[in-house]
Amino acid sequence: MGLEKTCEVELGGKTVTAKVQLEATELIVRGAVKLRIPLVELTRFEAKAGRLQVTRGKETIGFALGADADKWAQKIRYPKGRLDKLGIKPGMRVAVLGVLDPEFRGELEERTDDVSFTRPKKDTDVVVVALSDKKDLPRLEALQPSIKKNGAIWVVWPKGRKEFREDDVRAYGPKARLVDVKVMSFSDTLSGLKMVIPVKER
Repeated sequence: MGLEKTCEVELGGKTVTAKVQLEATELIVRGAVKLRIPLVELTRFEAKAGRLQVTRGKETIGFALGADADKWAQKIRYPKGRLDKLGIKPGMRVAVLGVLDPEFRGELEERTDDVSFTRPKKDTDVVVVALSDKKDLPRLEALQPSIKKNGAIWVVWPKGRKEFREDDVRAYGPKARLVDVKVMSFSDTLSGLKMVIPVKER
């Protein structure tokens, strides 16, 4: 979950009141003005005197955030990375199954050297597994014993498919003695759902 605030937004010489959200990859403005600003498109940003000012190309937008302006600027400057969202810390034992993402593999190799791409080792901290069909769900039952009691299985699947959705994974959880606790956008094409062993069974 990102930051959110209703504030005055200055754009093109006009000032309006709107709801502003800062998510991991974009600034979203809703209300009298509607904008989605990918953070990668920002060429400049600064917080000064309670105002966050961002520049995208020739367009400059000001947000009257008050005391929160510095906090928002810091979030833009140091966004939370994908591995942090997944809860993967340095040195953790990780297994990645079926996720064909070279960039993700590179991120992992910088974070830990205990990674398996075939089958999880005993006492794995985090398993990231790609599923794309309901018939794949029984794999969760086989994977559950491989994680630590406080470990996690992240299920990732293609976005925008009606035949396989988050609700399908969530509904299958109890069969694998898992409960869902968190969702995330894994990439531009994949969604993710975090599954853990229920506290009463640890």
